[in-house]
Amino acid sequence: MTEFFASVTPDSLLAATAAFFGFLLVLFLGSRILPGTNLLGVRNADGSQISYRLNGFLLWLILVAVCALGTYKQLFSLGFLHTHFASLLVVVNIFAFTTTVLLYLKARGKKEELRSGPLGVIQDMFFGAELNPSLFGVDLKMFSYRPSLMGLGLLNVSFAVVQYQKYGFISQAMCIYQIFYFLYLCNYFQFEYGMVYTWDIIAEKFGWMLVWGDYVLVPFFYSLPGWYLVDRTEALPTWAIAGLAVLYTTGFILFRGSNEQKHQYKHNPKATIWGKPAETVGGKLLVSGFWGIGRKLNYTGELLMYSAWSLTTGFESVVPYILPLWLLCLFTHRAWRDEQRCAEKYGPLWKEYCARASFRMFPFLY
Repeated sequence: MTEFFASVTPDSLLAATAAFFGFLLVLFLGSRILPGTNLLGVRNADGSQISYRLNGFLLWLILVAVCALGTYKQLFSLGFLHTHFASLLVVVNIFAFTTTVLLYLKARGKKEELRSGPLGVIQDMFFGAELNPSLFGVDLKMFSYRPSLMGLGLLNVSFAVVQYQKYGFISQAMCIYQIFYFLYLCNYFQFEYGMVYTWDIIAEKFGWMLVWGDYVLVPFFYSLPGWYLVDRTEALPTWAIAGLAVLYTTGFILFRGSNEQKHQYKHNPKATIWGKPAETVGGKLLVSGFWGIGRKLNYTGELLMYSAWSLTTGFESVVPYILPLWLLCLFTHRAWRDEQRCAEKYGPLWKEYCARASFRMFPFLY
């Protein structure tokens, strides 16, 4: 740990601060300026609806093009992110904690309903005090997915750049890792409209839990496998490449397919799923497609994808597997919490649905 933070110097912190806030500013301005489809979110308890401008995919493509051109023309090197990783981690942590305090003060200024006492202040900072804080017309909770996932993408590419600079080539494992992540990120921003209806956007308030998760956890910890791939240069056997491709593809189909099916049904109850009209329990709970098999197969699919990323590193260290293990705990708890809410909301219909889709995430296990 001491060796990891040895690179943190006043100069590196200054460079990291400039890079991070410059990146954040560019994405924020892009979110404000670039054209995109306007989509109304779900109706809040007070009857209001937020209009989201969905231009993340265009912003992501522009970022990829600028980085590719800048690298090709040798205007800059994304290896900077690797060499300044520790300094960036420090800067972004300070940003996350500072933003948490500012969000709490903003909620107090708007006279949001807050908890009382010192413990209440801590809870409001941790879980958030305002559901949909915005800045200059940009919803901060929705926006934060952009620096989070785009930052993750750039950090991952920096590992490939460093490997090439160090060894003169990019290994098979690194290529697979980059392809998997690139497809995932492209698909995420292409499917950005689906994020408007996720639990985080609909129900979670914007506090430390989401701020730190978006700005620190996702880019810096989800990229852990990339660190181990920099020095893994040996060729992979054909069976390993095929196995990784099958695992990732299966996870991708479950993850994206189930989310897309739910989105289709919410916007068109007469939609066809797998060639048949959508079937429901009580006209409310979808039991067609993946949702008639398992109740949280979207979580299962995401776990399979993250397992594929970690497996590219081999088995020399347990550290790259912290990510899928962490997500296993997170998704298991989130699935349980979501089901408590659904049981309360739907009552007997939920029991009937559970009888149709008999498991949450893993057949015969959970």
